[in-house]
Amino acid sequence: MEKIIGVLSDAFLDALKMLPFLFGVYLLIEYMEHRNSKGFERFFKRLGFFGPVGGALLGTVPQCGISVAATNLFSGRVITLGTIVAVYIATSDEAIPIIIANPDKIGVLWRLILVKLITAVLAGITVDIVLRLTSRSTGEKPFEELCENCGCHDHDDDGHSHSVLIPAIKHTVSIFLFVLIINIVLGSVIELLGEDFLKSILISDSVLQPLVAALVGFIPNCAASVILTELHLNGVLSFGSCVAGLCTGAGMGLIVLFKTNKRHMKQNFAVLGILYITAIAAGFVVNAVF
Repeated sequence: MEKIIGVLSDAFLDALKMLPFLFGVYLLIEYMEHRNSKGFERFFKRLGFFGPVGGALLGTVPQCGISVAATNLFSGRVITLGTIVAVYIATSDEAIPIIIANPDKIGVLWRLILVKLITAVLAGITVDIVLRLTSRSTGEKPFEELCENCGCHDHDDDGHSHSVLIPAIKHTVSIFLFVLIINIVLGSVIELLGEDFLKSILISDSVLQPLVAALVGFIPNCAASVILTELHLNGVLSFGSCVAGLCTGAGMGLIVLFKTNKRHMKQNFAVLGILYITAIAAGFVVNAVF
């Protein structure tokens, strides 16, 4: 019973931390949709080439709510694919607080942030450039898909919502409950298998370690980033492998992506592929350099 209460408590607290970010982003999205503001749309489009730079900087903030908030902006077509990729790669979840808690390892912190920032910016800009060179405009309007058929709006004849606050609250509650359920399931699985199980599959002293670490990083739970960081600090995991795992560790962002961007599943899986390839490439390069 104590373990069950612990899992439920951790799941609720993790989801609760996202609430301010979720509500703020949905309020912004609803405002822009309600006002049909072309000014906002032009502003985000003007970021263009530098969007991934801002996304990477935002992702370094040690708060899992950032990746979730950015995911909703991407699903609303406010930020580019390259920008959301940069956010995901730069996200480190619990890694930064854990390293800070070990003052003798503070040098690892600056190397980690620098490597992930550079990786995130390069990957994000590359993705946006490739898309601009190869794809055509789909003609989709921002925010349209995020709210379509969600039943959260009272629209007038022009298709505009009469309210900003109520739809934002409904979206926030919906995603909060979704994240809470996922956290409970994942927490239960990890509690059942034990953290030692995750440690055992991270093959030590192997050149293939970054590949495995990058897969572990996809686990949308802070336990993954905690284990990866602690194993590196204890000398079990190489720095490059730690980087690989943390580059795919986008927190709950990926889970929310598959919920809010479900009309573009191929795009969602493409994001997974980009993250994995980028992560293992960064891992191998870092192991070769450091």
